[in-house]
Amino acid sequence: MQFIYGARTLGFLEYVGRLWREHGDVFRVKLGPRTLLFAMHPDAVEHVNVSHRSNYDKLRSYDPVRKYLLGDGLVVSTGELWKRQRRLMAPFYTPKGVQAYAELMLRDGQRLIERWEGIAAKGAVVDISEEMTFVTASIILKAMFSTETIDSINEMKGAVETMISFASGQMTAVQLPTWVPTEKNRRYVAARTLVHRSIRTLIAQRRAMTESEWPDDLLSRLMKARDEESGQPMSESLLQDESITTFFAGHETTARTMTFALYALAANPTVAEKLRAELDRALGGRAVTVDDLRQLPYTLQVVKETLRMYPAAPFYIRDAVGADRIGGFDVEAGAGVMLSPYYTQRHPAFWENPSLFDPDRWTKDQESTRHPHAYHPFAGGPRICIGNNFSLLESHLLLALLAQRFVTKLRPGYVPQWEMQGTLHLGNGLPMTITAR
Repeated sequence: MQFIYGARTLGFLEYVGRLWREHGDVFRVKLGPRTLLFAMHPDAVEHVNVSHRSNYDKLRSYDPVRKYLLGDGLVVSTGELWKRQRRLMAPFYTPKGVQAYAELMLRDGQRLIERWEGIAAKGAVVDISEEMTFVTASIILKAMFSTETIDSINEMKGAVETMISFASGQMTAVQLPTWVPTEKNRRYVAARTLVHRSIRTLIAQRRAMTESEWPDDLLSRLMKARDEESGQPMSESLLQDESITTFFAGHETTARTMTFALYALAANPTVAEKLRAELDRALGGRAVTVDDLRQLPYTLQVVKETLRMYPAAPFYIRDAVGADRIGGFDVEAGAGVMLSPYYTQRHPAFWENPSLFDPDRWTKDQESTRHPHAYHPFAGGPRICIGNNFSLLESHLLLALLAQRFVTKLRPGYVPQWEMQGTLHLGNGLPMTITAR
Protein backbone atom coordinates (compact mmCIF):
# COMPACT_ATOMS: atom_id res chain seq x y z
CA MET A 1 0.00 0.00 0.00
CA GLN A 2 1.42 3.36 -1.09
CA PHE A 3 0.61 6.85 0.20
CA ILE A 4 1.26 10.33 -1.15
CA TYR A 5 3.02 12.61 1.34
CA GLY A 6 3.91 15.98 -0.16
CA ALA A 7 5.77 15.22 -3.35
CA ARG A 8 6.78 11.72 -2.26
CA THR A 9 5.20 8.27 -2.39
CA LEU A 10 5.70 6.42 0.87
CA GLY A 11 5.01 2.98 2.24
CA PHE A 12 2.64 2.60 5.19
CA LEU A 13 5.39 2.41 7.83
CA GLU A 14 7.14 5.60 6.76
CA TYR A 15 3.87 7.40 6.06
CA VAL A 16 2.58 6.86 9.60
CA GLY A 17 5.93 7.96 11.02
CA ARG A 18 5.74 11.23 9.10
CA LEU A 19 2.20 11.84 10.36
CA TRP A 20 3.27 11.14 13.95
CA ARG A 21 6.11 13.64 13.79
CA GLU A 22 3.81 16.23 12.22
CA HIS A 23 0.61 15.75 14.27
CA GLY A 24 1.72 14.35 17.61
CA ASP A 25 0.91 11.26 19.64
CA VAL A 26 -2.77 10.89 18.69
CA PHE A 27 -4.16 11.53 15.20
CA ARG A 28 -6.77 10.28 12.75
CA VAL A 29 -6.11 8.85 9.30
CA LYS A 30 -8.62 7.85 6.63
CA LEU A 31 -7.55 4.55 5.08
CA GLY A 32 -9.93 3.42 2.36
CA PRO A 33 -13.45 3.22 3.77
CA ARG A 34 -12.31 3.49 7.41
CA THR A 35 -10.97 6.26 9.60
CA LEU A 36 -8.52 4.97 12.21
CA LEU A 37 -7.24 6.66 15.34
CA PHE A 38 -3.49 6.20 15.79
CA ALA A 39 -2.25 6.43 19.38
CA MET A 40 1.51 6.40 20.02
CA HIS A 41 1.86 7.56 23.64
CA PRO A 42 2.41 4.83 26.29
CA ASP A 43 -0.51 6.27 28.30
CA ALA A 44 -2.79 5.49 25.34
CA VAL A 45 -1.36 1.98 25.13
CA GLU A 46 -2.16 1.50 28.82
CA HIS A 47 -5.65 2.96 28.30
CA VAL A 48 -6.56 0.53 25.52
CA ASN A 49 -4.79 -2.60 26.80
CA VAL A 50 -5.29 -2.31 30.55
CA SER A 51 -7.36 0.38 32.26
CA HIS A 52 -10.20 0.40 29.65
CA ARG A 53 -9.57 -3.06 28.20
CA SER A 54 -13.23 -4.09 28.52
CA ASN A 55 -14.07 -1.44 25.93
CA TYR A 56 -11.61 -2.71 23.31
CA ASP A 57 -11.63 -6.04 21.52
CA LYS A 58 -10.77 -7.75 18.24
CA LEU A 59 -13.99 -7.15 16.38
CA ARG A 60 -14.61 -5.94 12.81
CA SER A 61 -10.94 -5.29 12.06
CA TYR A 62 -10.10 -8.98 12.46
CA ASP A 63 -12.92 -10.40 10.33
CA PRO A 64 -10.66 -11.12 7.30
CA VAL A 65 -8.14 -12.95 9.50
CA ARG A 66 -10.92 -15.00 11.09
CA LYS A 67 -12.49 -15.79 7.72
CA TYR A 68 -9.40 -16.57 5.67
CA LEU A 69 -6.78 -17.77 8.15
CA LEU A 70 -7.39 -18.46 11.84
CA GLY A 71 -11.09 -19.23 12.28
CA ASP A 72 -11.81 -19.02 16.02
CA GLY A 73 -8.17 -19.42 17.06
CA LEU A 74 -7.00 -17.67 20.22
CA VAL A 75 -5.39 -14.70 18.45
CA VAL A 76 -8.74 -13.54 17.04
CA SER A 77 -11.42 -15.12 19.24
CA THR A 78 -13.48 -12.90 21.53
CA GLY A 79 -15.75 -12.96 24.56
CA GLU A 80 -16.37 -16.16 26.49
CA LEU A 81 -14.74 -18.31 23.80
CA TRP A 82 -11.49 -16.36 24.14
CA LYS A 83 -11.60 -16.60 27.95
CA ARG A 84 -12.15 -20.36 27.83
CA GLN A 85 -9.43 -21.00 25.24
CA ARG A 86 -6.95 -18.77 27.04
CA ARG A 87 -7.65 -20.59 30.29
CA LEU A 88 -7.16 -23.97 28.59
CA MET A 89 -3.95 -23.05 26.79
CA ALA A 90 -2.16 -20.76 29.27
CA PRO A 91 -0.42 -23.59 31.20
CA PHE A 92 1.35 -24.70 28.01
CA TYR A 93 2.98 -21.29 27.54
CA THR A 94 4.25 -20.32 30.98
CA PRO A 95 8.03 -19.83 31.30
CA LYS A 96 8.17 -23.31 32.85
CA GLY A 97 5.76 -24.81 30.31
CA VAL A 98 7.79 -23.78 27.24
CA GLN A 99 10.94 -25.34 28.73
CA ALA A 100 9.56 -28.65 27.44
CA TYR A 101 10.55 -27.54 23.94
CA ALA A 102 14.05 -26.25 24.69
CA GLU A 103 15.80 -29.44 23.62
CA LEU A 104 13.87 -29.42 20.34
CA MET A 105 14.98 -25.82 19.76
CA LEU A 106 18.59 -26.74 20.49
CA ARG A 107 18.44 -29.79 18.21
CA ASP A 108 17.11 -27.81 15.25
CA GLY A 109 19.58 -25.03 16.02
CA GLN A 110 22.40 -27.58 15.83
CA ARG A 111 21.13 -28.77 12.45
CA LEU A 112 21.23 -25.16 11.24
CA ILE A 113 24.82 -24.87 12.51
CA GLU A 114 25.78 -27.91 10.43
CA ARG A 115 24.13 -26.35 7.38
CA TRP A 116 25.90 -23.04 7.97
CA GLU A 117 29.28 -24.73 8.29
CA GLY A 118 28.87 -25.87 4.70
CA ILE A 119 27.72 -22.43 3.56
CA ALA A 120 30.64 -20.76 5.33
CA ALA A 121 33.12 -23.13 3.69
CA LYS A 122 31.79 -22.16 0.24
CA GLY A 123 31.67 -18.41 0.96
CA ALA A 124 28.12 -18.32 -0.41
CA VAL A 125 25.68 -15.44 0.11
CA VAL A 126 22.38 -16.47 1.70
CA ASP A 127 19.16 -14.67 2.55
CA ILE A 128 19.10 -14.79 6.34
CA SER A 129 15.36 -14.16 6.46
CA GLU A 130 14.79 -17.42 4.55
CA GLU A 131 17.19 -19.28 6.83
CA MET A 132 15.42 -18.06 9.95
CA THR A 133 11.94 -18.69 8.59
CA PHE A 134 12.77 -22.31 7.84
CA VAL A 135 14.33 -23.09 11.23
CA THR A 136 11.51 -21.50 13.22
CA ALA A 137 8.88 -23.21 11.04
CA SER A 138 10.64 -26.52 11.64
CA ILE A 139 10.69 -25.95 15.41
CA ILE A 140 7.03 -24.99 15.73
CA LEU A 141 5.81 -27.80 13.46
CA LYS A 142 7.77 -30.34 15.50
CA ALA A 143 6.56 -28.80 18.76
CA MET A 144 2.99 -28.79 17.47
CA PHE A 145 2.72 -32.02 15.49
CA SER A 146 6.00 -33.96 15.98
CA THR A 147 6.59 -33.36 12.25
CA GLU A 148 10.12 -34.40 11.29
CA THR A 149 10.48 -34.67 7.51
CA ILE A 150 11.88 -31.76 5.53
CA ASP A 151 9.29 -32.17 2.77
CA SER A 152 6.33 -32.00 5.17
CA ILE A 153 7.83 -28.97 6.94
CA ASN A 154 8.34 -27.14 3.65
CA GLU A 155 4.88 -28.08 2.41
CA MET A 156 3.06 -26.87 5.54
CA LYS A 157 5.25 -23.77 5.85
CA GLY A 158 4.58 -22.74 2.25
CA ALA A 159 0.84 -23.36 2.50
CA VAL A 160 0.35 -21.39 5.73
CA GLU A 161 2.45 -18.51 4.39
CA THR A 162 0.24 -18.43 1.28
CA MET A 163 -2.80 -18.18 3.58
CA ILE A 164 -1.15 -15.41 5.65
CA SER A 165 -0.36 -13.40 2.53
CA PHE A 166 -3.89 -13.80 1.20
CA ALA A 167 -5.52 -12.79 4.51
CA SER A 168 -3.26 -9.71 4.73
CA GLY A 169 -4.38 -8.67 1.26
CA GLN A 170 -8.02 -9.01 2.24
CA MET A 171 -7.49 -6.53 5.08
CA THR A 172 -6.17 -3.73 2.88
CA ALA A 173 -8.39 -3.78 -0.20
CA VAL A 174 -11.66 -5.06 -1.61
CA GLN A 175 -10.98 -8.45 -3.19
CA LEU A 176 -12.91 -10.84 -5.42
CA PRO A 177 -14.63 -13.70 -3.55
CA THR A 178 -12.60 -16.89 -3.34
CA TRP A 179 -14.89 -18.79 -5.71
CA VAL A 180 -13.74 -16.55 -8.58
CA PRO A 181 -10.98 -18.66 -10.20
CA THR A 182 -8.15 -16.10 -10.27
CA GLU A 183 -4.61 -17.42 -9.87
CA LYS A 184 -4.35 -15.81 -6.43
CA ASN A 185 -7.63 -17.37 -5.29
CA ARG A 186 -6.69 -20.79 -6.62
CA ARG A 187 -3.37 -20.70 -4.72
CA TYR A 188 -5.15 -19.70 -1.53
CA VAL A 189 -7.87 -22.36 -1.80
CA ALA A 190 -5.29 -25.05 -2.55
CA ALA A 191 -3.16 -23.97 0.43
CA ARG A 192 -6.16 -23.86 2.78
CA THR A 193 -7.30 -27.29 1.62
CA LEU A 194 -3.84 -28.76 2.20
CA VAL A 195 -3.50 -27.26 5.70
CA HIS A 196 -6.99 -28.19 6.88
CA ARG A 197 -6.76 -31.71 5.46
CA SER A 198 -3.30 -32.27 6.99
CA ILE A 199 -4.43 -31.18 10.46
CA ARG A 200 -7.64 -33.21 10.32
CA THR A 201 -5.62 -36.25 9.30
CA LEU A 202 -3.21 -35.79 12.20
CA ILE A 203 -6.10 -35.47 14.66
CA ALA A 204 -7.78 -38.58 13.24
CA GLN A 205 -4.52 -40.53 13.53
CA ARG A 206 -4.25 -39.54 17.18
CA ARG A 207 -7.85 -40.56 17.82
CA ALA A 208 -7.08 -43.98 16.36
CA MET A 209 -4.27 -44.48 18.90
CA THR A 210 -4.56 -45.08 22.60
CA GLU A 211 -3.87 -41.88 24.52
CA SER A 212 -0.76 -43.37 26.11
CA GLU A 213 0.76 -43.64 22.61
CA TRP A 214 0.28 -39.98 21.75
CA PRO A 215 3.50 -37.98 21.33
CA ASP A 216 4.10 -35.27 23.91
CA ASP A 217 3.51 -32.33 21.60
CA LEU A 218 1.20 -29.32 21.62
CA LEU A 219 -1.50 -31.08 19.59
CA SER A 220 -1.71 -33.85 22.17
CA ARG A 221 -1.87 -31.30 24.96
CA LEU A 222 -4.70 -29.47 23.23
CA MET A 223 -6.58 -32.72 22.66
CA LYS A 224 -6.20 -33.73 26.32
CA ALA A 225 -7.16 -30.31 27.71
CA ARG A 226 -10.51 -30.05 29.48
CA ASP A 227 -12.35 -26.89 30.43
CA GLU A 228 -12.24 -26.56 34.22
CA GLU A 229 -15.86 -25.44 34.38
CA SER A 230 -17.62 -27.68 31.86
CA GLY A 231 -15.12 -30.53 31.69
CA GLN A 232 -15.46 -30.46 27.90
CA PRO A 233 -12.57 -30.89 25.42
CA MET A 234 -11.96 -28.63 22.43
CA SER A 235 -14.09 -29.33 19.37
CA GLU A 236 -12.45 -30.68 16.21
CA SER A 237 -12.86 -27.31 14.49
CA LEU A 238 -11.21 -25.49 17.41
CA LEU A 239 -8.31 -27.96 17.43
CA GLN A 240 -7.80 -27.15 13.75
CA ASP A 241 -8.05 -23.38 14.31
CA GLU A 242 -5.69 -23.40 17.29
CA SER A 243 -3.19 -25.53 15.36
CA ILE A 244 -3.10 -23.02 12.48
CA THR A 245 -2.93 -20.14 14.96
CA THR A 246 0.00 -21.72 16.78
CA PHE A 247 1.96 -22.14 13.57
CA PHE A 248 1.09 -18.64 12.33
CA ALA A 249 2.04 -16.95 15.60
CA GLY A 250 4.76 -19.38 16.56
CA HIS A 251 7.19 -19.11 13.69
CA GLU A 252 6.81 -15.73 12.03
CA THR A 253 7.50 -13.56 15.09
CA THR A 254 10.66 -15.45 16.04
CA ALA A 255 11.85 -15.66 12.42
CA ARG A 256 11.58 -11.89 12.11
CA THR A 257 13.23 -11.33 15.50
CA MET A 258 16.19 -13.54 14.63
CA THR A 259 16.56 -11.99 11.17
CA PHE A 260 16.57 -8.48 12.60
CA ALA A 261 18.92 -9.45 15.45
CA LEU A 262 21.52 -10.73 12.99
CA TYR A 263 21.11 -7.55 10.96
CA ALA A 264 21.59 -5.44 14.11
CA LEU A 265 24.73 -7.35 15.11
CA ALA A 266 26.25 -6.89 11.67
CA ALA A 267 25.39 -3.18 11.72
CA ASN A 268 26.68 -2.69 15.29
CA PRO A 269 30.04 -4.47 15.63
CA THR A 270 30.67 -3.20 19.18
CA VAL A 271 27.46 -4.88 20.32
CA ALA A 272 28.45 -8.05 18.47
CA GLU A 273 31.85 -8.10 20.19
CA LYS A 274 30.26 -7.69 23.62
CA LEU A 275 27.76 -10.46 22.89
CA ARG A 276 30.44 -12.91 21.75
CA ALA A 277 32.62 -12.05 24.75
CA GLU A 278 29.74 -13.06 27.02
CA LEU A 279 29.22 -16.31 25.10
CA ASP A 280 32.93 -17.17 25.21
CA ARG A 281 33.19 -16.34 28.90
CA ALA A 282 30.08 -18.30 29.95
CA LEU A 283 30.43 -21.29 27.63
CA GLY A 284 34.18 -21.68 27.11
CA GLY A 285 33.58 -23.07 23.63
CA ARG A 286 31.13 -25.81 24.59
CA ALA A 287 27.58 -26.01 23.21
CA VAL A 288 24.94 -23.95 24.99
CA THR A 289 22.27 -25.64 27.10
CA VAL A 290 19.04 -24.22 28.46
CA ASP A 291 20.61 -24.05 31.92
CA ASP A 292 23.26 -21.68 30.54
CA LEU A 293 20.72 -18.99 29.69
CA ARG A 294 20.87 -17.55 33.20
CA GLN A 295 24.54 -16.81 32.54
CA LEU A 296 23.75 -15.05 29.23
CA PRO A 297 21.87 -11.88 30.24
CA TYR A 298 23.42 -9.70 27.54
CA THR A 299 22.30 -12.16 24.86
CA LEU A 300 18.72 -11.73 26.07
CA GLN A 301 19.23 -7.95 26.17
CA VAL A 302 20.13 -8.08 22.47
CA VAL A 303 16.86 -9.95 21.81
CA LYS A 304 14.84 -7.38 23.77
CA GLU A 305 16.50 -4.47 22.00
CA THR A 306 15.78 -6.13 18.66
CA LEU A 307 12.12 -6.38 19.66
CA ARG A 308 12.18 -2.70 20.63
CA MET A 309 13.63 -1.36 17.39
CA TYR A 310 12.24 -3.95 15.00
CA PRO A 311 9.05 -5.49 16.44
CA ALA A 312 7.62 -8.18 14.18
CA ALA A 313 4.17 -6.59 14.57
CA PRO A 314 4.84 -2.86 14.14
CA PHE A 315 1.11 -2.09 14.50
CA TYR A 316 -1.94 -3.78 15.96
CA ILE A 317 -5.54 -2.65 16.13
CA ARG A 318 -8.30 -2.79 18.70
CA ASP A 319 -11.97 -1.99 18.02
CA ALA A 320 -13.98 0.14 20.44
CA VAL A 321 -16.99 -1.64 21.92
CA GLY A 322 -18.50 1.65 23.11
CA ALA A 323 -17.76 5.36 22.83
CA ASP A 324 -14.60 6.62 24.51
CA ARG A 325 -12.06 9.41 24.41
CA ILE A 326 -8.29 9.13 23.89
CA GLY A 327 -5.84 12.02 23.86
CA GLY A 328 -8.50 14.63 23.22
CA PHE A 329 -10.13 12.65 20.40
CA ASP A 330 -13.60 11.12 20.55
CA VAL A 331 -13.72 7.39 19.80
CA GLU A 332 -17.04 6.14 18.44
CA ALA A 333 -18.35 2.64 19.07
CA GLY A 334 -16.91 0.37 16.39
CA ALA A 335 -13.98 2.68 15.64
CA GLY A 336 -10.53 1.16 15.20
CA VAL A 337 -7.65 2.33 17.41
CA MET A 338 -4.23 1.56 15.99
CA LEU A 339 -1.37 1.07 18.46
CA SER A 340 2.23 0.95 17.30
CA PRO A 341 5.04 -0.85 19.11
CA TYR A 342 7.35 0.36 16.35
CA TYR A 343 6.82 4.04 17.12
CA THR A 344 5.95 3.92 20.82
CA GLN A 345 9.23 2.07 21.32
CA ARG A 346 11.04 4.90 19.53
CA HIS A 347 9.27 7.71 21.42
CA PRO A 348 11.97 10.26 22.33
CA ALA A 349 10.20 11.20 25.59
CA PHE A 350 10.67 7.62 26.87
CA TRP A 351 13.78 6.37 25.11
CA GLU A 352 17.14 8.12 25.10
CA ASN A 353 18.68 8.11 21.61
CA PRO A 354 15.82 5.92 20.36
CA SER A 355 17.38 5.25 16.96
CA LEU A 356 20.51 3.79 18.60
CA PHE A 357 20.65 0.01 19.00
CA ASP A 358 21.68 -0.26 22.66
CA PRO A 359 21.10 -3.54 24.56
CA ASP A 360 22.27 -1.86 27.77
CA ARG A 361 18.78 -0.35 27.99
CA TRP A 362 17.71 -3.74 29.30
CA THR A 363 19.65 -3.98 32.53
CA LYS A 364 17.37 -4.41 35.55
CA ASP A 365 18.06 -0.86 36.75
CA GLN A 366 17.19 0.62 33.35
CA GLU A 367 14.00 -1.42 32.98
CA SER A 368 12.71 -0.51 36.43
CA THR A 369 12.61 3.22 35.66
CA ARG A 370 10.74 2.99 32.34
CA HIS A 371 7.06 3.61 31.64
CA PRO A 372 5.52 0.11 31.83
CA HIS A 373 3.73 0.56 28.49
CA ALA A 374 6.55 2.17 26.50
CA TYR A 375 7.45 -1.35 25.35
CA HIS A 376 4.80 -3.70 23.98
CA PRO A 377 6.17 -5.89 21.16
CA PHE A 378 3.76 -8.68 22.16
CA ALA A 379 0.84 -6.26 22.83
CA GLY A 380 -0.19 -5.99 26.47
CA GLY A 381 -2.78 -6.50 29.16
CA PRO A 382 -4.91 -9.68 29.22
CA ARG A 383 -4.50 -10.07 25.45
CA ILE A 384 -0.72 -10.08 25.50
CA CYS A 385 0.52 -12.73 23.06
CA ILE A 386 0.30 -16.11 24.79
CA GLY A 387 3.41 -17.30 22.93
CA ASN A 388 5.75 -14.55 24.16
CA ASN A 389 7.65 -16.90 26.51
CA PHE A 390 8.06 -19.48 23.73
CA SER A 391 9.41 -16.81 21.36
CA LEU A 392 11.81 -15.31 23.92
CA LEU A 393 13.21 -18.72 24.86
CA GLU A 394 13.64 -19.71 21.21
CA SER A 395 15.29 -16.41 20.28
CA HIS A 396 17.62 -16.53 23.30
CA LEU A 397 18.76 -20.07 22.47
CA LEU A 398 19.11 -19.58 18.71
CA LEU A 399 21.02 -16.32 19.05
CA ALA A 400 23.44 -17.91 21.53
CA LEU A 401 23.95 -20.93 19.26
CA LEU A 402 24.56 -18.95 16.09
CA ALA A 403 26.56 -16.01 17.46
CA GLN A 404 28.90 -18.38 19.30
CA ARG A 405 29.85 -20.14 16.07
CA PHE A 406 29.45 -17.62 13.25
CA VAL A 407 29.87 -14.02 12.18
CA THR A 408 27.26 -12.83 9.69
CA LYS A 409 28.27 -9.93 7.46
CA LEU A 410 26.16 -7.61 5.35
CA ARG A 411 26.71 -7.47 1.63
CA PRO A 412 28.78 -4.33 0.77
CA GLY A 413 26.50 -1.39 0.05
CA TYR A 414 23.43 -3.07 1.53
CA VAL A 415 20.79 -0.62 2.80
CA PRO A 416 17.75 -2.17 4.52
CA GLN A 417 14.31 -1.38 3.12
CA TRP A 418 11.95 -1.64 6.09
CA GLU A 419 8.36 -2.28 5.05
CA MET A 420 5.03 -3.14 6.59
CA GLN A 421 3.60 -6.28 4.96
CA GLY A 422 1.31 -7.51 7.69
CA THR A 423 4.46 -7.89 9.76
CA LEU A 424 7.68 -5.86 9.67
CA HIS A 425 9.59 -6.96 6.63
CA LEU A 426 12.84 -6.28 4.77
CA GLY A 427 11.67 -5.55 1.25
CA ASN A 428 15.10 -6.30 -0.19
CA GLY A 429 15.73 -9.38 1.95
CA LEU A 430 18.84 -9.78 4.09
CA PRO A 431 21.68 -11.15 1.94
CA MET A 432 24.65 -12.01 4.15
CA THR A 433 27.85 -13.97 4.12
CA ILE A 434 28.46 -16.41 6.97
CA THR A 435 31.95 -16.84 8.40
CA ALA A 436 32.88 -19.47 10.96
CA ARG A 437 34.54 -18.01 14.06
